[in-house]
Amino acid sequence: MKVAFVYILVFFSTSASLFSQSKFNQFLKPSDTLNTSRRNTVVISEASLATATLLGLNQLWYADYPRSNFKTLNDSGEWLQMDKMGHVFSSYQLGRLGANTLNWAGVSKKDQLLYGSTLGLGFLTAVEIMDGFSEEWGFSWSDMAANAAGTALHVGQELLWQEQRIVLKYSFHRTQFAKQRPNKLGNGLAEEFLKDYNGQTYWLSANINSFLKTESIPNWLNLAFGYGADGMLTGDDYDPLFLNQNRTRQYYLSLDIDLTRIKTNSHLLKTLFDVFNVIKLPFPTLELNGDGRIKWHHIYF
Repeated sequence: MKVAFVYILVFFSTSASLFSQSKFNQFLKPSDTLNTSRRNTVVISEASLATATLLGLNQLWYADYPRSNFKTLNDSGEWLQMDKMGHVFSSYQLGRLGANTLNWAGVSKKDQLLYGSTLGLGFLTAVEIMDGFSEEWGFSWSDMAANAAGTALHVGQELLWQEQRIVLKYSFHRTQFAKQRPNKLGNGLAEEFLKDYNGQTYWLSANINSFLKTESIPNWLNLAFGYGADGMLTGDDYDPLFLNQNRTRQYYLSLDIDLTRIKTNSHLLKTLFDVFNVIKLPFPTLELNGDGRIKWHHIYF
């Protein structure tokens, strides 16, 4: 592991030296003033991708189910709210992406918040409306509340601190439950990564130095608080086909690294760090189960 770590450091250091003077590195550098060409590229690209994604969902997902009149449903109690955490995470990360791309184009901070940070909320609202016209699902107000919470987490921090001191992250490990219901929880790693709520953990990763203002702690070191759940084969607590579910909530305390706070002059590395900062890095972790049991993980994914 030590050799691999050294190799990674050498690789990134070499990459930084190779790209620091390149045109590509300069291209990735955020503009100091409004760059109209970049802004138009961002707006057109995001609008095109969002439209293509919604059209793809309509043809590949919703087309397999009957349409209905618009309806709502209350699914706030399903999956021990793990699906709602997914909505918060998606809205936050899409908003972060929207704001960062507009920052790259030199758009003002106000417009970054108005038109970038709300990207996730707008896109997920459109998806929720499509759910409302599907016989299989329905428009969920609790989903909308989760979407709004993700956007508020990003916007609120920018207004309060002008930075993201608390980052919402994701981690995943495979579980035994997907094999028991592969049609619902995923068949294979790629599907399980998205569908198996038992293996998902959502983290609030808080930068320690942003709050304590001390030089004795590395600027990139975070304290992370996680939430997960286990023992779920269905969304509901009671299902006549699965009566022996041992459903429990899980709370975690761990360390993490904010990759965006690692100092580098390479805009390529800054971009890569920003992309991969959505993932909570494995660290020793303390777990508290909903039934009061405490468990120690030497390394937790």
